[in-house]
Amino acid sequence: MKKIAVLTSGGDAPGMNTCVRAVARTAAYNKVKVVGIRDGYEGLLEGRMQPLDARDVGGILQRGGTVLGTARSEEFYTEAGQQQGFKQLKKAGIQGLVVIGGDGSLRGARALAALGVSVVGVPASIDNDIWGTNMSIGVDTALNTIRSAIDKLRDTASSHRRAFLIETMGRNCGYLAVMAGVIGGAEVVLIPERELTIPEVADAVEKAYKRGKTHSIIIVAEGASVSTQDLAAALDKLNVGFSTRVTILGHVQRGGRPSAFDRLLATRMGVKAVEALLAGQSDVMVALQGREVEYLPLETVVNKQREANLEYFEMGRMLAF
Repeated sequence: MKKIAVLTSGGDAPGMNTCVRAVARTAAYNKVKVVGIRDGYEGLLEGRMQPLDARDVGGILQRGGTVLGTARSEEFYTEAGQQQGFKQLKKAGIQGLVVIGGDGSLRGARALAALGVSVVGVPASIDNDIWGTNMSIGVDTALNTIRSAIDKLRDTASSHRRAFLIETMGRNCGYLAVMAGVIGGAEVVLIPERELTIPEVADAVEKAYKRGKTHSIIIVAEGASVSTQDLAAALDKLNVGFSTRVTILGHVQRGGRPSAFDRLLATRMGVKAVEALLAGQSDVMVALQGREVEYLPLETVVNKQREANLEYFEMGRMLAF
């Protein structure tokens, strides 16, 4: 294999740049040329590519976001779009492709593999909703961002005896909310995988107030069945003891310098992805399983969805007493 490409796609995640660096430098070490595809699958369709040598990726290890850019491409998910992407890769003489991204990005990688492209996927999603890997790139950094926000909000919540409702990202996976609830000492966590009714939440918050707590932290995953604003209004109306305030963390969870864990994970996965291509492997995703980075078939990965671990959910409820 003489020439490979790398792209980042979907939502950006801290550690994507670290992974791009690992891919470029592992390839260079093995005397393989690398090109970076700009703006994900949209850039692939338009043939927007740039050479990436060892020096081109200097200084990006610690940067959040993605220097290659990312974009959503509806066209790519059509048969015609996938054929166009395949043609662009062939035209550029690219023999292997590393796709760094989330569930949708990995589905795109799977589609290209079905057309005959040698492709390896790398899971990068702060939601940690990709099946088969213990952690995806960006999760640890996002979780630390949430933890920092909770710590700060608890200070003002205690000062004013308030209940703070903090909305986290995660789409249909409650991983971030559950883990934030455990490490942030939340009284209540609402996630898609475990629905709670407004009366149940109100009861938990009121009991916390009566036990003498000076504040209440309620974590709401964005995919929960009850909206954060509606829940806040209902708690105020039910007079649970605390007045309520809402903080929606939003895209701040995506940004920031990748943590030490994410830098190491992204580096290991980037190296392993190139090694797979050089060994003739394709249609696989690199995955953290236990302490090792292994390969899983993309077909298996994209047909399953990871959910939050409900053991941690119950642990959080117990520790909130």
